[in-house]
Amino acid sequence: MSKRARRNRRTDKKYHQRKGLFLIIGILIGIVFVAALYQTSVYFSTNESCMMCHVHPHAEESWMLSVHVNNGSGVMVNCVDCHLPPKDDTWAHYSAKAALGMRDLWGYLTKDPAEIDWDKKSELEHAVKYIPNESCVKCHQNLFPQGITDDGITAHLYYEENAEKLDLQCISCHLDAGHYNPNYSHGQMTGIPGVTGSAAVDTSLFYKEATPVATFADYTEQIPGTAVSFNMIAVKGGTFTMGSPEKEPFHNPDESPQHEVSLSPFFMAEVETTWDQYWVFYAETMSEGRTPPETVYENNLKAMGVDAISGPTPPFGYPDQGWGQGDRPAITMTHYAAETFCQWLSEKTGKKYRLPTEAEWEYAARGGTQTPYFFPGSPKDFSDQGFMRNIFKPKTDSITAYVVYDKNSDGRTQSPSVVKTNPFGLKNMLGNVMEYTSDKYDPEAYAKRSGATHNPRVTEGEEWVVRGGLYSSDAADVRSASRSHTQHDAWLKTDPQQPKSIWWYSDIKGIGFRVVCEPDSSLNLN
Repeated sequence: MSKRARRNRRTDKKYHQRKGLFLIIGILIGIVFVAALYQTSVYFSTNESCMMCHVHPHAEESWMLSVHVNNGSGVMVNCVDCHLPPKDDTWAHYSAKAALGMRDLWGYLTKDPAEIDWDKKSELEHAVKYIPNESCVKCHQNLFPQGITDDGITAHLYYEENAEKLDLQCISCHLDAGHYNPNYSHGQMTGIPGVTGSAAVDTSLFYKEATPVATFADYTEQIPGTAVSFNMIAVKGGTFTMGSPEKEPFHNPDESPQHEVSLSPFFMAEVETTWDQYWVFYAETMSEGRTPPETVYENNLKAMGVDAISGPTPPFGYPDQGWGQGDRPAITMTHYAAETFCQWLSEKTGKKYRLPTEAEWEYAARGGTQTPYFFPGSPKDFSDQGFMRNIFKPKTDSITAYVVYDKNSDGRTQSPSVVKTNPFGLKNMLGNVMEYTSDKYDPEAYAKRSGATHNPRVTEGEEWVVRGGLYSSDAADVRSASRSHTQHDAWLKTDPQQPKSIWWYSDIKGIGFRVVCEPDSSLNLN
């Protein structure tokens, strides 16, 4: 072998030795890197690391009080078990971890915890964004454990049969599983919230009779046999242009064509029906059983007195959502329940109370105006809709004085005291809660009218018209002409009862109603 060959052979040997050494070093570095990455992942998956950035003042305390820590099995569920997809799906787990981690770190560095509305973030609408349903299912594979109640069996059977079809989420019924909330209740309500059975009732404060109405003027109705009263506003009849022009910002097709409507005089409640009013109705008429709607209706028609009216069955959980009762609007009842309330109120007072027609509602909401709102301002000034409006924040000066909507509601209903009245003396006609009307919804209803229509009312359709927007609405959806409708099946999506409740909705919070009263024919309406 020549010297050159031997030299080349030695060179190749050294080359391969160095290559092997570099390979070993690379493998070692890779192992160290992967181990470090894994240990980093493990560290940043601990409860302690989560709480470094999460500055919620009660997150740890409420977690420690929850059934995910305090339970009979002794198993403790950690932050990542609920807030990240299961590790079985590696990409989903770690991509979600990275995205949420960056978001939390950014919030920790740039936001003032004192300015964050923690109560709003604990509501279901926000919580579902951070609780993957597959994480719940990963742990809770046996939905029928020993000791489960009959109601639990019914609910979980319903979940098994409809989870994929209806996109049911476990958290919809178990919102406080991970973080205890004293205001949340999962189960059938017993009694009336805030009223104890042993409390003495001072009947001397009860009204003996309803308020007599001798003239067409505002009055305060007194509900006999209760200590509850409420204000009714006299709304003179008149003619107005119903609907919105096509050039109105955020105009929708079902708001046109504009047309002339004339209305007879009516009385309308100053505020939406309150919990104080609804609970006395509930207390007098509540039903323990589940009576079919047609049977209840027949019984009510035959009723000779209030005692015969069949009222709501107890709801699951507290329908006020823990937001407060008193003069806040009563919510989550069905249209049928609202109509039954009106029937009960009519029997109690000897007057004719009912839900307003859609035309009466818009006439009252406008308060004599024809602009998008009954106060100055354009929807374009107040709305968040559109890319540029998300950069340049909308105005809130005049609208917040009259409307409870997304920008000032704190994610919940509010007392009537926080807003001013419209020109007719009515409060919360826009925002706070959507209000039922007595009209069926027809997107083409306006096109079917001609001339000056007197006291119109739509009786054909599947859903009911609701008006006014709610506490989470954008300013575009609380215009005087804006229309919406019930979504009966969707609003009962998580109700596991068979048949489903005819009294309470399980999946809508911002729905309520206000009453109108028809003047007695003997009144001078001029």
